[in-house]
Amino acid sequence: MSPDETTARELAEKLVVFLETNTPPDGLFTPDVLCDLNVPQWRLQALGLEESVALRKAGHPMSGRVPRSRLDVTSGGFLLEVEEEWEQGGDTWYCRELIRADVTDGAVSSVTVYCTGDWDSALVARHTAEVRLARP
Repeated sequence: MSPDETTARELAEKLVVFLETNTPPDGLFTPDVLCDLNVPQWRLQALGLEESVALRKAGHPMSGRVPRSRLDVTSGGFLLEVEEEWEQGGDTWYCRELIRADVTDGAVSSVTVYCTGDWDSALVARHTAEVRLARP
């Protein structure tokens, strides 16, 4: 059964909290959630809540912020586009992600994450200097 828009929106908001804190709010994931993470030139998977949280923390051990996001509800869940920023090792980091979430019984049962890779402040500055975006 597909989630209604309210359920999808509530789960997307909880997912943003997870991305900012590395702690999944109650009811966000099913216990057997599958996380399929795609980064430039690599792919990782985690099965279950504990492994999925560990995979997140391995790549982004620090808490951060999601200054921008966009939600599209689908027939089986939702798509969430996010930008993340965090501080680590004395530098500010940035990434963009597209997250496809499948919802089962009111919780995320599968999440596929397509990530640009992590950009340090030098790469962000280089990109700003070299590329003109039509829509930042």
